[in-house]
Amino acid sequence: MLKKVKYSEKEMIDACVQNDRRAQELLYRKYLPKMMQMCFRYTNDREQALDIINIGFLRVFKKMDSFAFQGSFEGWIRKIIYHSVADYFKKNERYLQFLVFEERDEEVPEEVLDKMYVEDILKLVDRLPPATQAVFRLYAIEGFTHVEIGKRLKISDGTSKWHLATARKKLKKMIDQNTNRLYAG
Repeated sequence: MLKKVKYSEKEMIDACVQNDRRAQELLYRKYLPKMMQMCFRYTNDREQALDIINIGFLRVFKKMDSFAFQGSFEGWIRKIIYHSVADYFKKNERYLQFLVFEERDEEVPEEVLDKMYVEDILKLVDRLPPATQAVFRLYAIEGFTHVEIGKRLKISDGTSKWHLATARKKLKKMIDQNTNRLYAG
C-alpha cells in the first residue's frame, strides 16, 4: 500500500517538474473536479470532457516548469485546459458547425470569422441565456438533433428549434458588433 504523501502547492509543483508520478496523480485528482465542471460548460459528454481534460493535463505537466508562481496556479491550469477545449473543437471538424452560421448566412464577412478564434466564439456563446445556450451547445457543438435535445431538456423539438434560431440571431448580432469594432478601430 502506498504511503500517503502531503505536499504544499510549491512542493507539488516542484515534484511534478521532477516527473514524480505520485505528485502528478495528486495534482490531477485535486483539480479534476473543477476542470471537469469547466469542460461541462462546453460539452455534456463525459468521455469527451475526459479526453479534453487528459490532453490538457498532459500539457500542464509538460509546461509545469514554466509556471512562474505569479497569480493563481489553479487559474494557470484552467487557462491551459480552456485552450485544450478550443483546440479539441478546432481539430474535430464535425463540431465546426458551431461557428453559428448556416451556409446561407453570408452577411458576416468571411475574413472576420477567420480572425475570430474558437475561444472568442465560445465566450460569445457563454453570454447567451441559459436555456438558449444549452440548446445551442447540444445542437451545434455536440451534434444532437432537436428531438434528442427535446427529450434531454424536457422541451418540445419546436422549442429547441426556437432556442437555436434565437441563439444564432443573438450570436450574429454579437459578431456584427465585434465586426464594427474591428473596422472602426
